[in-house]
Amino acid sequence: MSQTVDEVLRACEFHSDESDYRLLKLPANGITVAAGIVAEASLPFSSMLADQDEVTMLLPDEVCQEFQRRLKMATLSEVVYRLITVDAILEPELVGLIAAVSRSLAEAGIPVLVFAAYSRDHIFVPVDSFDKALAALKSLQESTQQ
Repeated sequence: MSQTVDEVLRACEFHSDESDYRLLKLPANGITVAAGIVAEASLPFSSMLADQDEVTMLLPDEVCQEFQRRLKMATLSEVVYRLITVDAILEPELVGLIAAVSRSLAEAGIPVLVFAAYSRDHIFVPVDSFDKALAALKSLQESTQQ
């Protein structure tokens, strides 16, 4: 039997590593620089996505500062983000979790960046909306308890 969204929401924990993160963009030819930074830095979380037009990274703000010299060609977001991990083992067939989470945060007026790992989902919200986002997610979670 496949997991349901309500089952996951009842069982999961929402937690953060309390780090600040920045989204950044490098030109498509910056992939070697990006891969080198991910390989060298000791990261609690990182993401790197390369497509035909650009390399996008999400890195702890302190890593951006540490590697600033190598990131001269990067466009750095002005927004500082905070991580919220949906801490539960998620089945690949699960349908609707991110829709429910995104809807809850959208209703609270909070923009999100969503990153999926193999078995967990990670949500990034602007740091100044972090407490409000956690409250919205806890409310969503409580709605499944009834």
